[in-house]
Amino acid sequence: MNFHEIFARGGVALVPLLGLSVLSLATILERLWFWWRMLAREAVLADSILERAYEDWEAATEIARQCAAQPIGRFLYAPLRLKDPDPEAFRLALEAAAAEELAAMRQGDKMLESVIALAPLLGLLGTVLGLIDSLESIRLGDLGTASTAQVTTGIGESLVSTASGLVVAIVSLAFYRLFQMFMFKQVRVFRRSGNELELLYRQIWQNQHDK
Repeated sequence: MNFHEIFARGGVALVPLLGLSVLSLATILERLWFWWRMLAREAVLADSILERAYEDWEAATEIARQCAAQPIGRFLYAPLRLKDPDPEAFRLALEAAAAEELAAMRQGDKMLESVIALAPLLGLLGTVLGLIDSLESIRLGDLGTASTAQVTTGIGESLVSTASGLVVAIVSLAFYRLFQMFMFKQVRVFRRSGNELELLYRQIWQNQHDK
């Protein structure tokens, strides 16, 4: 059974399902590219900035500025670029940058959530419409005759829309969970590096103001 046969047998519900599958595929590809670029360097960049901060605060600031194309670079550079902030302002800058970067990581989540919810329902709707169309053609006098075989065939074909909806939803759900796993991993990297940088700055700030 090729694509055209599946589309013909699935009925009208496959039209919106096709649209949802295209939107889901585009979102998945965009998110895969986003996470591939991020996960390749984030932990290494965070460690290099923090290691440098213990030796030379200005040099760490410059490294973070040069890495501003990466989320972890923007996150750590947000408080580092401030001029002698108090610890509270330093922490607020970290929190604001983290919120902005995490929002970028969640892009596409709403689209995938919508596809996961709508695809099975559209598939079920297509099946119900197919069943209604098949059952309407049954007459009591035809029961047990060869004409009812066509109804059985129509019912089987109407299930194509349900199967299609489930496939779209399952694929979307699998990648949605994968992206959630990536995001939780990045949250841990952000939390660890942010806490370490804040603690180091508080020590530096305290030493400067105790003199």
